[in-house]
Amino acid sequence: MSENDPQITGPEEMPEPTPLFEAAILFSLGAAMLALFLFAWLGNEMVQGDTQHFDQAVRVWVHAYASPSMTRVMNALSLLGYNILIVELLVALAVFAKLKWRRAALWLTIAMVGSLVLDLTLKYIYHRTRPTAYFGMAPHSYSFPSGHAMCSFCFYGVLAGLLSARTKPLGWRILIWVTASALVIAIGLSRIYLGVHYPSDVVAGYLAATVWVGAIIVLDHIRKVRRDSRKKPA
Repeated sequence: MSENDPQITGPEEMPEPTPLFEAAILFSLGAAMLALFLFAWLGNEMVQGDTQHFDQAVRVWVHAYASPSMTRVMNALSLLGYNILIVELLVALAVFAKLKWRRAALWLTIAMVGSLVLDLTLKYIYHRTRPTAYFGMAPHSYSFPSGHAMCSFCFYGVLAGLLSARTKPLGWRILIWVTASALVIAIGLSRIYLGVHYPSDVVAGYLAATVWVGAIIVLDHIRKVRRDSRKKPA
């Protein structure tokens, strides 16, 4: 086997509590708190109508690049944020079960179920009406935050974290994260391009996902610390 191969094999192992790992936990906590603050601020700005200029300017700028071929690409990318994402989730869970990555399967399930509940709850709270769609029909659900942005962030972001933690070569880890980031950004952009979401909806979706993913990372770490402390002899 080449040293550049991914080397994703066998039952999963618990990550070692290295200083870098501890720093990542602190970073997740800080990112979640900052994202929570920014989401609350953005939500208030949206309710007050202060995001209208930003939303309209970005919508006009993105729509200026519209073309039949671009529309086909954006429709395909949009499907990766929900319809195809559901299939990808089922495939990922099946692969994790095959590899006996029970912890990874549980993580991904919690992330996605939580993101769906959070999306529905926030939409109901803010009751923002959808913009007029540029292409096709806009969904009948509320607009703020973008469910596609939130769910794609949770799915591709958590999946990238799970895979990179179990992959040895640095080059493969970088490739995993770059691919996941590109997909999340492209899916959010597709929702703006199609006109079914305001740009602030997409930003809010990313922020809400950051809060949720950061929260479960920290809570999982707290759970492990408590479990390890109970195992230590008195």
